[in-house]
Amino acid sequence: MRNLCILFFCQLISATGSIVIVTLGGIIGSMLAGNPALATLPVSLMVVCVAATAIPATALMRRIGRKSGFVLASLSAACAVLLAAIALKEQSFVLFAVSAGLFGINMAFTQQYRYAAAESVEVRYTARAISLVLVGAIGGALLGPELVTRAQNWYGDVQYAGSLIAIAVLFVMQGLSLLFLTPLRGEQTVAAGESDRRLVEIVRQPLYRVAVLGAAVAYGAMTLLMTATPISMHVNDGFTIEATANVIRSHVLGMYLPSLFSGLLMDRFGTVRIMIVGVLALAGACMIGLQGHSYLHYWYALILLGVGWNFLYVGGTTMLTLTYSMSERFRAQAINEFTVFGTSASASLLAGMVIHYYGWNLLVMLPLVPLALVLSGLFVVRQDRLLRRPSVRQV
Repeated sequence: MRNLCILFFCQLISATGSIVIVTLGGIIGSMLAGNPALATLPVSLMVVCVAATAIPATALMRRIGRKSGFVLASLSAACAVLLAAIALKEQSFVLFAVSAGLFGINMAFTQQYRYAAAESVEVRYTARAISLVLVGAIGGALLGPELVTRAQNWYGDVQYAGSLIAIAVLFVMQGLSLLFLTPLRGEQTVAAGESDRRLVEIVRQPLYRVAVLGAAVAYGAMTLLMTATPISMHVNDGFTIEATANVIRSHVLGMYLPSLFSGLLMDRFGTVRIMIVGVLALAGACMIGLQGHSYLHYWYALILLGVGWNFLYVGGTTMLTLTYSMSERFRAQAINEFTVFGTSASASLLAGMVIHYYGWNLLVMLPLVPLALVLSGLFVVRQDRLLRRPSVRQV
C-alpha cells in the first residue's frame, strides 16, 4: 500500500506537468514558430522522445531498478521545464522544441508507474492497482490548467514562464518522494520454474498482440485529438486560453476519473468487454467531433475521448500482464511501450499538419479504421486460455 500511495502522488505530479506541456505546447509553438504548421512540433518531439527512449528506459530500470530510474526521470523533467522557461525568455523555438523532447525522456519512465503498481500487489489485484495509480492524474487534471492560467504571469513579463518554473519545483518533490519506494515483486528473486521464453515467442501470442494493439490505438487516437484541440480551439476558432484549458481539464478528468471503478468493472465483467466499451467510446468521440466546432462539441468529444482511452488503455495493460512471467516482464513491456508511444508520436506529428492543411473534420475521422481493427482483435481472443488464469476473471 505504501508503494501505491507514493506512485499515486507521483502520477499526480507527472499528469500535472504533462497537461501543462500539452496545453501550452501548441500555443507557445504558434507564438515562436514562423510556420503555423510547425506549431505542434514541440509536443510531437516530446512524444517521439517517449517512443525513442521507451526501450532504453526499460533496459536501464532492469539494470538499476525501477526506483533509481524513476528518480533520475524526475530530475530530468525538472531540468527540461526550466529549459523551456529559458526558451520562452529567449524567444527560441528551437530551444523550446529541445526542452519538450527532453521532457519526453522523463515520460518514457513515468509511463511505467502502472507496471510498478502491478508489481506491488498480488496478481489478482493487478487491474485495481493500475487503476488506483492512474487516479492520481485526476489531481493533475485540476492542478495543471490552474497553473497554466494563474501562474502564467508569475515570472516578470515572460508569459507562461511562471507556470513552467512551478512545474519544475513539483518534479523535484516527486524525485524526493520516490526515494521511499520499497522493493517490487520480482525485483529480488524470480519464482522457481518460471518460463523465460525468447521474445519472439512472447510476441507471437494472439493475446499479447491484441493487448499491444489496443493500448497503441487508445493512445494514438487520444494523442491525435488532444494535441490538435488547443490549436483548433484557441488558434483557429478563437476560443480563449481559459476555455481551451477547461476543455483539456475536462478531457483529462475523463481519462482518469473512470480509474476509480474501471479495475472493479474489469473484475466484474471481464477485461475484453470493458475494452470493447472503450473502443465504442473513442468512436463516439470522433462522431461528436464531426458534428461542429462549438465549445460543447469540443467538450463532449474530449470527455468521451478520455473515457474511451481509460477503458482501452487500462484494459490493454491488464491484458498484457497475463502474457509474460516476471522474468520476461522487461522485454515484453519494452516492446509494448515502444509500440504504444511510437503510435502516439506518429499521431502527434500528424496532428499539426492535418489540422493545418485539411482541418478538424478529417482529423477526427482518422482513428475509426484502427478502432475497427481493435474491435476485430478483441472478438478473436475473447476465449483465449490466458484470460482464464486462476483468480483472474476476464470474460
